[in-house]
Amino acid sequence: KRDARKLLLSFMKRMFRRPIEDSEAEPYLAIFERSQMLGQDFTSSIVAACAAILCSPDFLFLDATPGPLSQGAIASRLSFFLWNSPPDMALMKVQNLPKPEILHEETERLLNDAKLTRFVNPFLDYWLDLRDILANAPDAVLYPNYYLDDELTEASVFETRAFFNELITGNLPARNVVDSDFTFVNERLAKLYQLEPFEGIKLRKVAIPKESLRGGLLTQASVLRVTANGTTTSPVVRGAWVMERIMGVHIPSPPSGVEAITPDTRGATTIREQLDMHRDAESCAACHRKFDPVGFALESFDVAGGWRDRYRSLGKKGDRIKGIGKNGHAFKFRLAKPIDCSGKLENGKSFKNISELKQLLLNDERAIARNLVNRLVVYATGAPVTFGDRAAVEAILDQCAYNNYGVRSLIHGIIQSELFLHK
Repeated sequence: KRDARKLLLSFMKRMFRRPIEDSEAEPYLAIFERSQMLGQDFTSSIVAACAAILCSPDFLFLDATPGPLSQGAIASRLSFFLWNSPPDMALMKVQNLPKPEILHEETERLLNDAKLTRFVNPFLDYWLDLRDILANAPDAVLYPNYYLDDELTEASVFETRAFFNELITGNLPARNVVDSDFTFVNERLAKLYQLEPFEGIKLRKVAIPKESLRGGLLTQASVLRVTANGTTTSPVVRGAWVMERIMGVHIPSPPSGVEAITPDTRGATTIREQLDMHRDAESCAACHRKFDPVGFALESFDVAGGWRDRYRSLGKKGDRIKGIGKNGHAFKFRLAKPIDCSGKLENGKSFKNISELKQLLLNDERAIARNLVNRLVVYATGAPVTFGDRAAVEAILDQCAYNNYGVRSLIHGIIQSELFLHK
């Protein structure tokens, strides 16, 4: 029993991330004793008690008193932010963690560890909806060339993860979120992106040719897939997604009673033509002019992120395409009307394609960085960024302006701020 108490107290201290009173072990010690009475051996009984500890609210929830966080609470918040796990022993033993230089040193240690993937993967799932990648499988009839293409699906997610990890590791400017001169591809992605071909399933960092429309998150296959529905693309969905997730523009929910526009898969009308009629109502136009143009620029990319210059349809209009899909059946789709990816932003600036749109968005690099900071703060603290927090956010941006809002610098700035160190 003495050994069991010692083991449980040690485990509780580690899992609850705070000092433990001896009396707190009694409920779990009772589980251990009950398990032994039922004939379980020592190991099985300890496992039963530890399982109960892992079901406790003290483990499942981060609890802190409003105001400045204690050293233990800072260690927990830092570790759960960057490693998605309780603090390791090295972090628990650090003295004077709230001191800026010590906190910076520990942050660097966590950022340089392989466990950083525990931050990158779930953060991108939350921010970019990558967790929904399997919910939008390309239609087998309209897009038979993507049928059961698991290699492309997997590689597209790995690309985005590797890309964001590179932004952190190299402290690259936040503007790379919108446009970059590099990405990570394997043989399958290189073919989709029409880059220089090579063999192999392992991702490698490659330079993007100047004439390519790729670069940044907007034209990565993972983002283009989660913003489509597998059958059609919508400038409304993609445009609203980009303006909200990348530029930080609040997009209100559509008014009740307004039906969503369903793209015409018969090829009789384009989505642009349908939206032109939809925007005749001023109540609709006021919002749609904020994001529809951005979505039009992305219409040159299909539901899986491949380039296209004409829509596909299942109607009788359009040109037949000969070929055999990965499903083993002959192509049934036709190439319908051409795609117009030009547009005009709400500020009156026009663009002809996605490359020109990117340059227009990059005119406000601070907005891109501000949105990233807001997303990171919510992820790190679990609290929304309120009106009263804006000054703190702007202070972080001011600190990082010297290096064009390097992503690693932004993370350091957040961790050193009152937004992170206070509740």
